[in-house]
Amino acid sequence: MRRIAISTAASTIAFSLAGCSALNAWQDTTSSRTAKGNDITVGVLMPEKTNVRYAEFDCPIIKKKVAELTKNQGETIYENAGSDASIQNSQMRKMIDERVDVILLDAVDSHLITPMVKKAKAAGIPVIAYDRLAEGPINAYISFDNELVGEVQGRALLEAIGSSTGTSPTVVMVNGSPTDPNAKMFKTGALSELSDKMTITKNYDTDGYSPKLAQSEMTDAIKAIGKDNITAVYSANDAMAGGIVKALENAGVTKFPPITGQDAELTAVQRIVTGEQYMTVYKRYADEAEVAAEAAVMKVQGMSIQVDALTLDRVDSPTNKNIPARLVPVISLTRSNIKSTVVTDGLYTVDQICTATYRAACDAIGLK
Repeated sequence: MRRIAISTAASTIAFSLAGCSALNAWQDTTSSRTAKGNDITVGVLMPEKTNVRYAEFDCPIIKKKVAELTKNQGETIYENAGSDASIQNSQMRKMIDERVDVILLDAVDSHLITPMVKKAKAAGIPVIAYDRLAEGPINAYISFDNELVGEVQGRALLEAIGSSTGTSPTVVMVNGSPTDPNAKMFKTGALSELSDKMTITKNYDTDGYSPKLAQSEMTDAIKAIGKDNITAVYSANDAMAGGIVKALENAGVTKFPPITGQDAELTAVQRIVTGEQYMTVYKRYADEAEVAAEAAVMKVQGMSIQVDALTLDRVDSPTNKNIPARLVPVISLTRSNIKSTVVTDGLYTVDQICTATYRAACDAIGLK
């Protein structure tokens, strides 16, 4: 994916959750439809359930913002495909048949969803790719800066190991799902930092970001190169980092190498507190989700200039070029900034992080 990012740093946004370009550059690839008022339906399609962010954060934030923008007259319909591309195809087909007004699509498989994106275009329904860049005639892309995610993870590993390991530090890479275009960008970003400074001893692409598969891959790496010969572990996200930690524990490791993550899941933040995981990439979901909701509502309501102003970045997919986009910056979360990030932003409270199991470790790092 080619990116031209001109996003500014995200501001701190506190929120509470309940379950659940250049101007005029917006690519109107759908058939013309009459602009609607507040009585609109936004379809939201999310890819998987291993990562808890979709149900706990993204969907509730989108739903809340749609309601706010439409004076509680707009409806949000949410579906999650559970990592099954065929299920997501069926979910999207149903939304098209039921004539939702706009679709926010986070694709399980960015390529296999293309026929449904084309079907939506033919029906005059705009499709905004969310978080993952789907192929086909999408209208815009709202996501985080995914190459930057990998760069941040790679830099964190280098900072963690410093110069104490001598001249040949080694890293095991446990990358994300091959069907997710973001995984390739995470990997590209990480390699841009690591490839000339560390030896990559094992490199895995992990279907579905499966924690169990990540655990198996890490077990394989330990058997192949030895538990004492691993300087650092690159994990594309927090769910897999949990599996990696289990593999290291099962191998008898007590002093963990620095391990990366992504998504700032509560369990990952707790592992960072105890030192089992070195860092996670914190992505302010409100920044991404609220922009996506605004773009969806404004598109349906015919506010093209306002949508243009939201999508000043540009990206290329394998099928489309110069796609209007919004690439939101990310933050490296370590022990040192837990309070100033996820706690200050209202993602978690100190009490949620520092349960009885973690109280002593929290006290040790001054998290109170």
